[in-house]
Amino acid sequence: MPHDHLHHHGHAHAPARARHDTAFAVGVVLNSLLVTAQITVGLMAGSMALLADAVHNLGDVLGLLLAWGAGAMGRRAPTARRTYGWGRGTILASLANAMLLLISIGAIGVEAVRRLLAPAPVDAVMVAWVAAAGLLVNGASAALFMRGRAGDLNLRTAFAHMASDAALSAGVLAAALIIRRTGLVWLDPAVSLVIVGVIGVGTWGLLREGTNLAMDAVPAHLDQARIAGFLAGLPGVVEVHDLHVWALSTTECAVTAHLVQGSAEGGPAMVCAAVEGLRAHFGIGHATIQVETCDTAADCAQRADDVV
Repeated sequence: MPHDHLHHHGHAHAPARARHDTAFAVGVVLNSLLVTAQITVGLMAGSMALLADAVHNLGDVLGLLLAWGAGAMGRRAPTARRTYGWGRGTILASLANAMLLLISIGAIGVEAVRRLLAPAPVDAVMVAWVAAAGLLVNGASAALFMRGRAGDLNLRTAFAHMASDAALSAGVLAAALIIRRTGLVWLDPAVSLVIVGVIGVGTWGLLREGTNLAMDAVPAHLDQARIAGFLAGLPGVVEVHDLHVWALSTTECAVTAHLVQGSAEGGPAMVCAAVEGLRAHFGIGHATIQVETCDTAADCAQRADDVV
């Protein structure tokens, strides 16, 4: 006998995605100019540290371009084939950016170890000036992505790129100033290794979060148990099962759930309360709710927790 399911879909649109096109454009231009200056001065001053920093910044320029493109993709409307739109591209971009950053700091680490074992003289004054410029450029670029990064993994990744560059430039600047006064050239690679370690820890967290989102895990800022408790506490609901919470993009999340109503008082009103509550309390703008009676729930194939 077929199930007598009532299937309702509620879609409360999340706030419009913040557009950070200007931030990406300015970041790309500033960092491209910085890379050019670092390569030029690095070759003139004989500084492998500056050249390594230039490679790292070049990777960040590519990462910004990738994130910028993914953000634009995320604003494209859904189609008959891509019914969720292109928002998942922002998750893929954050993953690619995190991996790119790990590869970049890996290259810097290898070069730092080589220079630590075989220190080479550098023009500390030229290095200091360019490092100071790098600190200003990267700090300004990081500030562009500071606003809105808490709710967007893609922006948070871009911010991490710029902040890590600023930290690296600060380390290079400090080392250059000390080398200028003491002649201790081994300080340059030593400071670089410390900064690489700090950046690596933060980037690993971004990579792990991006991987979880790509695998449809519950986003880190949401608690599935709390969502289940909220739904179970709605008037007329006696059971919640087949609850799924996942990310549509780095800024939007979705929920599907089966709600079992204990009386005829549920239905559309119960679904409206669920959809509005999910939006208001959890920031979830895309909810699909299936309402079942106690009789039909007993035969629901998705009732068990271990069934998808």
